[in-house]
Amino acid sequence: MPTSSHPTRRRFLQSSLAASASLLPQLSQAADPKKKTPLAPMSNPVCVFNKPLQHLSYEEQASLVAEMGFAGIEGTVRTGGHVEAKNVERDLPKQIAALQKHNIEMTLMTTKVNNIDDPLNRTVIKTAAKLGVKRFRMGAYRYDLKKPIPEQVESFRHTYRELIRYCADLDIQPLYQNHAGAKYFGATLWDLHLLMKGENKEQTGICFDIRHATAESGLSWPLLFQLTKPHFKFVYCKDFDWDKKTKRATNVPLGTGMVDYPKFFSMLRKINYSDPISLHMEYKDHRDPKLLQESIAAVRQDHQTLLKFMGKA
Repeated sequence: MPTSSHPTRRRFLQSSLAASASLLPQLSQAADPKKKTPLAPMSNPVCVFNKPLQHLSYEEQASLVAEMGFAGIEGTVRTGGHVEAKNVERDLPKQIAALQKHNIEMTLMTTKVNNIDDPLNRTVIKTAAKLGVKRFRMGAYRYDLKKPIPEQVESFRHTYRELIRYCADLDIQPLYQNHAGAKYFGATLWDLHLLMKGENKEQTGICFDIRHATAESGLSWPLLFQLTKPHFKFVYCKDFDWDKKTKRATNVPLGTGMVDYPKFFSMLRKINYSDPISLHMEYKDHRDPKLLQESIAAVRQDHQTLLKFMGKA
């Protein structure tokens, strides 16, 4: 064999070794199927439901929420709220000013407003809209279980449409939350889907509460997610477990209960959900001022858990 073939053989061996080396990372990953490429962090604005922080002044709360790293608050403007509905014209501007001072916003206003017949409801909406609030959570509709359900759904739909039209002229969106409970309209989400059907998505939508959806539907919550996802404008994050003694749902720290958060956030990623997320800490009694510091610590803990689910911690 001619000696000129040896360099050719060496080049062949060298190129083969180089090709094998380039495949090593791929082979290593194939050998370890659990090893996954980290997902990009979700960039959704995150606000905090301010119910457990209502014992703070507007300034104290705004400063704390900003220090915690939230984009804003879901602020209660209702009877017993941080802003009493009857005092909305006087107090909501003070709260908004405190938030703006710390470069955060009222991402969502939580109210009892679910119709425009009540003059106070109209005052709450108009005051908020004038101050730049763009979205508010409505008060729930409730069924009378002694009356036919379909007729009540139609009645709610009429009232709801009047509210949407009124709010559209003021450039503010009424959003409806699904809430667990035998008498709550929207608890099953099928009725809420019927309410939203045909409505302008730029004028209204759903605050999708995965805690309440799981409590009401158990294993079928992904079906309800798929049913109502076109109307998501907000997502609520909190958790619960079943109390065996009382046979009731009991709120627990985020990520420790029945809600399948890894699956939930995987589904949010798949639909490219980009609207706000609201953190609800409801396992401390917000009515007891002695629990304020415990509530603050719990909010911090749940916030870190939420950031992990979002791939940001």
